[in-house]
Amino acid sequence: FLMERKTHVKINRKEVMLAKLRKSCSCTPQKMKNFLMDFFPVLRWLPKYRCKEYIWGDVMSGLVIGIILVPQAIAYSLLAGLKPIYSLYTSFFANIIYFLMGTSRHVSVGIFSLISLMVGQVVDRELLLAGFDLNDDAPPASGDDSLQNDNLSNTTAFNLTIVGINAECGKECYAIGIATALTFMAGVYQVLMGIFRLGFVSMYLSESVLDGFATGASLTILTAQVKYLIGIKIPRSQGHGMLVITWINIFRNISQANLCDVITSAICIVVLVTAKELGDRYKHKLKFPLPTELVVIVVATLVSHYGKLNEVYASSVSGAIPTGFIPPKVPEFNLMLRVALDALPLAIVSFVFTVSLSEMFAKKYAYTIRANQEMFAVGFCNIIPSFFHSFATSAALAKTLVKTSTGCQTQISGVISAMVVLLVLLFLAPLFYSLQKCVLACIIIVSLRGALRKFQDVPSRYRMNKVDTLVWVVTMSASALVSTEIGLLVGIVFSMLCIIVRTQRPRTALLGQIQDTSFYEDDLEYENLSTVPKVKIFRFEAPLYYANRNYFLKSLYRLTNLDPNLEAARRKKYEKKEKQHLKKGNHRTANGLGIGETTLQLVPKQIDFQALVVDCSSISFLDTTGVNTLKEILKDYKNLNISVLLACCNPSVIDSLKRGGYFGKDFGCMQEMLFYSIHNAVLFAKDQK
Repeated sequence: FLMERKTHVKINRKEVMLAKLRKSCSCTPQKMKNFLMDFFPVLRWLPKYRCKEYIWGDVMSGLVIGIILVPQAIAYSLLAGLKPIYSLYTSFFANIIYFLMGTSRHVSVGIFSLISLMVGQVVDRELLLAGFDLNDDAPPASGDDSLQNDNLSNTTAFNLTIVGINAECGKECYAIGIATALTFMAGVYQVLMGIFRLGFVSMYLSESVLDGFATGASLTILTAQVKYLIGIKIPRSQGHGMLVITWINIFRNISQANLCDVITSAICIVVLVTAKELGDRYKHKLKFPLPTELVVIVVATLVSHYGKLNEVYASSVSGAIPTGFIPPKVPEFNLMLRVALDALPLAIVSFVFTVSLSEMFAKKYAYTIRANQEMFAVGFCNIIPSFFHSFATSAALAKTLVKTSTGCQTQISGVISAMVVLLVLLFLAPLFYSLQKCVLACIIIVSLRGALRKFQDVPSRYRMNKVDTLVWVVTMSASALVSTEIGLLVGIVFSMLCIIVRTQRPRTALLGQIQDTSFYEDDLEYENLSTVPKVKIFRFEAPLYYANRNYFLKSLYRLTNLDPNLEAARRKKYEKKEKQHLKKGNHRTANGLGIGETTLQLVPKQIDFQALVVDCSSISFLDTTGVNTLKEILKDYKNLNISVLLACCNPSVIDSLKRGGYFGKDFGCMQEMLFYSIHNAVLFAKDQK
């Protein structure tokens, strides 16, 4: 039987687009109000804030995150190749802007190790191209002729006013100029993606790609911090293969290790790891996590200051961190052009991590977010702070988990965290002058535990899905051994290739009937299936399109043990020989048979079926090549007196077949060629003569 299809009214897309355009261009007070409420979600939820119910959890989580943010901000400045003050600016502005524009109640937006690394790689490259020394301990340039002394003709002097002192600097100002230009461009990309609703781009970053990318980048971060751990002076490697080159330089200069830094690093790592492990083990008993990083930084700073570790043992320290805010400055347009391409992967990674975390916690706590608004939020978390000497931001999983575990209810906690950072910016920053860089490196390395533990999951990941494991390994290797940007691109391309290959060579099977039922399954996978006499049932578990056409035909011919083209050619050749013998007047055929026996010989013994049923339940779509392939097998098998029946086709496949002329001009034979179940097709084939 044939089910009657519904008649769909054709939609005039032009009229629909014009109506939407008219609606979007109209301006009414209510529409303006809705626009503002949507663009600043804080206007919706803040008036409904339940102060007595939420305030304690928000204040506690805000204070804890603020305490964690300060040492992390100072530490991650090493990754970004910038001064600690800029990391503090980034943490402050990101929390305030996301409070106004974000739709997630729980994510913590601010500095993130992976984003800091990507910024730092671009900053280092541009500093190197400009002729600056990448050595962190090089004396800072000062004076009016600092840039000229470096013999630079392709850079610009940046004028900054810090606490009322007018200073013209070279390397530091050029570095933050690059970082702000990169951040501004990343934010512009994110806002444009939001305007054009390009959030679907994140779909191409699978979990395996993101995990592999994060793990590979973590290896790069770890490698970049080793020189601080042992206190050696080696150049910051740039370009492809940075990880390998850095390790070669480390082993070449291992004899120059600073014993003071080595001992300090060993003590700090032991303390931090022990505290983290104890915190994980007893987290259900702790109301909030232990501020281990802050305690380590305070103690290490006091020891370094009163022990004079910099003067006596030449231990590298953070140096002066100014207080207050630097006057805002528009990012340099010329620098934007230099980093425009680098900003694209930065924008995508920042957005994907933020949206994925937002969706994860929204699902956990039963509320909804708007992915497009999240793109606007993280975009403006980059655009606006770039005017205030900040660099790129993203949501961070570790801090978000801490927020939720300490009772966070809304983004009020982000404002509290920003106030803690502001306190450090205004009053406490100079106190970190004597803090050793090796302590900051320890904090960074210990924070990578989660990403590095992904190596432990490889066996279970492999057992679950071998292809996803291969994607993870390839992405991780490319991110670590080549570069983070190339690694991300390689991961995306390789994961797509895996999908293409899996559709090019999908599973194929001949089906047998489950005894005493109307159901059919793979004959090689299940026991006690009965073969249907005179009928072959073929299943193809993928869309049928140009890339897998040949595989479809080869699999069909192999499983049915019959190539209709070869069989037709053999028959023609046989008939030709018979005609030649008859012309000569020989009534015996080439095989010694009589003419009457020749007809029987034309039917080969290996053909043991009279109907082929194609199970189309797994064929999601057909392209032109796919339709032509089905028409081809229909014709070829018909020449051998074998009927081809299609079963379980979805509506889009049926429409493609109709448009391709598979059922003829008037669809008269459709009832004898198309069936809604395999069993119906089998019953029809059995009834055929």
